[in-house]
Amino acid sequence: MNSESLERLESEVRTYSRSFPTIFTRARGSTLYDENNKEYIDFLAGAGTLNYGHNNPKLKKVLLDYMMDDGLTHGLDMWTTAKRDFVETLEELIFKPRGLEYVVQFCGPTGTNAIEAALRIARNATGRTNVVSFTNAFHGVTLGALAATANGKFRHAAAMPTQGVSFMPYCGYMEGGSSSLAFLEKTLTDNSSGVDLPAAILLETVQGEGGINVASIEWLKGIDKICKKHGILLIIDDIQTGCGRTGKYFSFEHADISPDIVTTSKSLSGYGLPFAAVFMKPELDQWKPGEYNGTFRGNNLAFVTSTVAMREYWANDDLAKEVTRKGTIVEYRFKQLARAYQEVGIEAEERGRGLMRGLDIVDGELADELVTECFEQGLVIETCGPDGQVVKCLCPLLITDDELNKGLDILEAAVQKQLKTLAAKQAKKTA
Repeated sequence: MNSESLERLESEVRTYSRSFPTIFTRARGSTLYDENNKEYIDFLAGAGTLNYGHNNPKLKKVLLDYMMDDGLTHGLDMWTTAKRDFVETLEELIFKPRGLEYVVQFCGPTGTNAIEAALRIARNATGRTNVVSFTNAFHGVTLGALAATANGKFRHAAAMPTQGVSFMPYCGYMEGGSSSLAFLEKTLTDNSSGVDLPAAILLETVQGEGGINVASIEWLKGIDKICKKHGILLIIDDIQTGCGRTGKYFSFEHADISPDIVTTSKSLSGYGLPFAAVFMKPELDQWKPGEYNGTFRGNNLAFVTSTVAMREYWANDDLAKEVTRKGTIVEYRFKQLARAYQEVGIEAEERGRGLMRGLDIVDGELADELVTECFEQGLVIETCGPDGQVVKCLCPLLITDDELNKGLDILEAAVQKQLKTLAAKQAKKTA
């Protein structure tokens, strides 16, 4: 592997190339290949950006046809046939079947751009400035989104104070059975709580970077009720959890709620192309022309692939059912691995929803060792959580059962190897 030029010229801020030190050349479906033609099963999928796999042939064909016909690659926010096809398909296949009435704002091409826009929409519409976010939340690293991100690693890198956000305990964060809903309600109704009535409550239904923390259906319904009671807008960050990742197109469908604002990106394009959008209830669309702009508002290539993805995979609920079924496979295997750790005194646990699963093994160093061993054996998988202690499965939704089980077998073998090493160290200490 000749990575000298990359190591010399790329910033120290890089992360994934440190965890997966090889040079990849191509990818197809759920498999990556490096310069030595070594195969890797992909349980990372661009951090949830490749729900339909690498170079999905159905999407690729239409994309190539569009390019060969000289379709617009860039058009600012002008109207194009690609944009029209996208919004009409979105309305027909996604909004209407779910009883949702949204208008679409095309912002910058990444998730943090969508969060920035959503926060400003809420503040402009309500005339209030405070926003409630939650412990372990991750919403992006531009300053507005960073203010709503809880992880100290990212916040410290801002090099200046963030503002405008009050943090509350997420579902399950409080110990001893205390209700975070009750705490939030008390805070909002107590004039001496020190928390201003917020313009919006911003949340992930499953916290990805925060450690695969799953909000219960009851908690999500409770948040929705609180928002309605106090005239607070509900923003759901569906950037990683959306596009089918949890077993529904939108993650909030599980709770049967209708957020005021939804942010989406990552797998929205279906092909790994930069693309983000904000969906908002029509009465919130109070922008004046050009008041929020950007050179890359929308991506015509992404419009094309996203439209095909919706037509191919969301005209019915077949994929949703498959995600749920495959999710139970990962859940079962992760629970087995958690029990194996528990037998040696490590309080591991499995958690997740759909094909967004996590194995919490408590210790970030152990998790890093596990990821390294998996990579050496041909599996790309990452960690998350406040201490990097959660091994996270974000495999493509279209992964075959054989590929899924092969990846899980690699992970299981790595766990067994690690447990043997731990047992040997413990035996040496007690000898």
